[in-house]
Amino acid sequence: MEKRKFGTTGMEITPIGFGSWAIGGENWSHGWGPQDNNKAVEAIERALELGINWIDTAAVYGLGHSEKLVAKALEGIAEKPYIFTKCSLVWDNERNISNSLKRDSIWRECESSLMRLKTDSIDLFQIHWPSPDEDIEEGWRAMAELKEEGLVKHIGVSNFNAEQMKRAQSIAPVESLQPPYSMLRRGIEQEILPFCMEHDIGVIVYSPMLCGMLSGAMTRERALNLPESDWRRNNKEFQEPRLGHNLELVELLRTIGKKHGASPGEVAVAWTLRHPGVTAAIVGGRSAEQVEGTIGAAKLRLAREETDAVEECLEAMPD
Repeated sequence: MEKRKFGTTGMEITPIGFGSWAIGGENWSHGWGPQDNNKAVEAIERALELGINWIDTAAVYGLGHSEKLVAKALEGIAEKPYIFTKCSLVWDNERNISNSLKRDSIWRECESSLMRLKTDSIDLFQIHWPSPDEDIEEGWRAMAELKEEGLVKHIGVSNFNAEQMKRAQSIAPVESLQPPYSMLRRGIEQEILPFCMEHDIGVIVYSPMLCGMLSGAMTRERALNLPESDWRRNNKEFQEPRLGHNLELVELLRTIGKKHGASPGEVAVAWTLRHPGVTAAIVGGRSAEQVEGTIGAAKLRLAREETDAVEECLEAMPD
């Protein structure tokens, strides 16, 4: 699999990385319903076998559970992938989640992630959300300290806008950004991606299939009957009237994909990778089969008429 220069980090990463949000399990506020831990480990192992060389996770995914599964999957592997994780979302004994960018909290979170991941250093440590906004500078100084101490090799942000990245840049370089990006979430195209390109900030986008909506596996019946423990159950993209329009888009992706021997999800991911400001895409997998069904996006190149057809379809969709 090809590798791409990841901003100024010196890392070269594959166009697709393994996303660990969904394997966090169901016992937390943003779970994806029941998850088989053995299948989750198999998914990671299969991703590595197919050439993926980085894994993105976060402390909050399953309240530590996702990081532990990543560590389990990597036991005994000689050539380990890059590990990216995130901080700033913390939880209490009742599993209530809150935001913190305080220095001491970020240091504690880093140390806890190192323990769960069973590693001495994290390849990329990211602030998960820029909240509270007034504490961004304190949080970013703490991130810079962690890098100076060698506990993390590189530091980045997630869900920041251009102005927030400028504020962080005044303290220490922002090496990467992790924003949401898909056919149905294009807000970063206006200011954020141009800012990152100007400052050579590596961009790894999340939810390129909009949390499975564009995967090709989602049906109206499935969307309307998601488990109570699946956070998508209350997301407007999985409810009418948007659900119907989204499924029409999926049928277009299916038609395009057939020409390439690709799934709708692979077309959706490849669409995000076409943007020159995007380094790579985070693609989740809850089983080895799901990983196998999306890996082709790394090599898929969409023709101009195909991206034009997507644009036409998107323009016809109601806001």
